[in-house]
Amino acid sequence: MKIALTLAVALALTFAALQAYIRLAPTDVARWHTDPGLVGSDDAEELRPDGIRVARGFDAPPLEVLAQIERIARATQRTKKIAGSPEVGMITYQTRSALWGFPDFTTVAADPGQDGGTRLRIHARLRFGEGDLGVNQARVEDWLDRLQ
Repeated sequence: MKIALTLAVALALTFAALQAYIRLAPTDVARWHTDPGLVGSDDAEELRPDGIRVARGFDAPPLEVLAQIERIARATQRTKKIAGSPEVGMITYQTRSALWGFPDFTTVAADPGQDGGTRLRIHARLRFGEGDLGVNQARVEDWLDRLQ
């Protein structure tokens, strides 16, 4: 009985320490606020084990598209901006999972398109682990649907 109690306490402390690290680990903005990639002129999508990269074209100017993304991101639960602005042309957000608080990072950048519109590039990825169970892809698709 004493061994079982000791093991239970050890597991509870380990779990609490892991939760504290996940929720309180500092964010290195320079690591996450980086160009989303996918440079080019066409729409593109690259599924990755850690998330997704997407590029899409829009008719509106870059500043307007990023201002819309800003409104959409602010309306997304557990999401906060960690760097950038529409005026700078690139923004990075952190979204935490509901139960565990795992942080995911989404960087959006807008470039002038060849036809006067905008080429929006998005890179959404996880910080911890090796797979995100599709949550980053779902968030990016939701944001893009709201932009349409």
